[in-house]
Amino acid sequence: MMRLRLALSGILAAVAGIAAGHLVAGFLAPASSPVLAIGSTVIDLTPTPVKEWAIATFGTNDKLILQGSVLVVTLVLAAVAGLLARRRMPLAVGFIVLLTGLAGAAALLRPAARPLDVLPALAAMAAGVTTLVWLVRLARRASDEAVAKGDEATVDGPRGSKMTPAADSAAQRGTGRRGFIGGALGVTALSVLAAVGGQLRAGAQTIKKVVLPAAADKAKPLPTGLETQVSGISPLRTPTEKFYRVDTNLTVPKVDVDSWTLEVGGMVDKPFTLTFAELAAMPLIERDITMTCVSNEVGGGYIGAARWLGVRLTDVLDRAGIKGSPDQVLSTAVDGFTISTPLGVVRDGRDAMIAIGMNGAQLTDTHGFPARLITPGLYGFVGATKWLTKLTLTTYAADQAYWTKRQWATDAPIKTSARIDTPAPLSTIQAGMTAIGGVAWAQHRGVGKVEVKIDDGPWQATKLGPDVGVDYWRQWYLPWDAKTGLHRISVRATDLKGQAQITARATPFPSGSSGIQEVVVTVA
Repeated sequence: MMRLRLALSGILAAVAGIAAGHLVAGFLAPASSPVLAIGSTVIDLTPTPVKEWAIATFGTNDKLILQGSVLVVTLVLAAVAGLLARRRMPLAVGFIVLLTGLAGAAALLRPAARPLDVLPALAAMAAGVTTLVWLVRLARRASDEAVAKGDEATVDGPRGSKMTPAADSAAQRGTGRRGFIGGALGVTALSVLAAVGGQLRAGAQTIKKVVLPAAADKAKPLPTGLETQVSGISPLRTPTEKFYRVDTNLTVPKVDVDSWTLEVGGMVDKPFTLTFAELAAMPLIERDITMTCVSNEVGGGYIGAARWLGVRLTDVLDRAGIKGSPDQVLSTAVDGFTISTPLGVVRDGRDAMIAIGMNGAQLTDTHGFPARLITPGLYGFVGATKWLTKLTLTTYAADQAYWTKRQWATDAPIKTSARIDTPAPLSTIQAGMTAIGGVAWAQHRGVGKVEVKIDDGPWQATKLGPDVGVDYWRQWYLPWDAKTGLHRISVRATDLKGQAQITARATPFPSGSSGIQEVVVTVA
């Protein structure tokens, strides 16, 4: 029983520390919360194959799984600290100090860290050590009481001494077993209040509503999509709240638009800085663009189509003027995260932009408020920096971005691909007339045709949905008289240049997945 109390003391000490750190971080910077700081460091240190496995296995829950794993490991180590406190309290305290110290170091080593970011870890350290010492003292008193009553065998005290019935004053003071239980419940309650308070404080940080000017160069009205005809097909425009999110952030930055600036520098003639108002006052374009994450597996959901409002990236770069021979635009987010975009791609005529609006409204915090990069035809990891705050013209030889350092491709055009939305994989449908449908994409090349093959039959041309442009996906469908039995459905796309999608299977690393999607359905 004594060991259980000691282990529980260590666990509750960690819980109290984590909660205290989370509360302080809620008032300073949510990302500096101990568990989040450690989690972000783990993300940075995780090998690419493991990251890809996590995304493929857990999808958008990968961050939640990571945070849970960090928490479990922390609690296990804290339980060890509690057991150490049985004979070596200084060592147990040192263990707690080490754990919280690592969290503080992780917070300070973040790219955009400030000195104050260590305060949550210091709060966690103070709360953890205090709770551990107090609960261990209560645990010993509970053990003394049990020995005095004959309920528990004599146990070893500090440095090998024996706790005997002679030390039964705890029972008389009423701080024995009930005291420990009361202390544990009190720590738990206060920890919950602190954690909830920190979360509420962090959640209370909202982004300011801004008025977006009208675009000088507007997009045409979006045509009616096939979703009105084919049940289950992806809508022509992805609603903002359903647009995919893949990034390395465990917390979404809440940026103060009034103090936000965009710094433009590096190999330029005239470095300058823009406020949001100055950026929004520049000529704006409105474009329908489909974005794809490089982590998207064949047939995956990390793709979305939206209407973006922003400033042409070339307008900003031209204002700065290019000096020397830069070959990349190194973009930096407010948290220090970096992305490399090939300068040649930015200047080849495509509508690369600094976006400030999405689907007729300002950017949400999740999707990069107040400004982000959009580069049609490139996977997001080389052209779609969210929470943008800095543009640097430089060379790949001089500077490497986050993913470049991890051996991902430097020039990553999105591969032509097609996805089956309906019928769903492994589903059971009724025999008779139905529709096979989905979306296909070949950004900056355009979708020329989509074909479907049923079982071992021939490839059949599908009916394409409205054409919104070469940077936008195409819906497609094929009427199908489904016969009873088990059927395999395959799909492939061809771009406007006549180049069919790659059939050979490839994983997302290092330049995007490829292969033909096949689904199996049962027709009853």
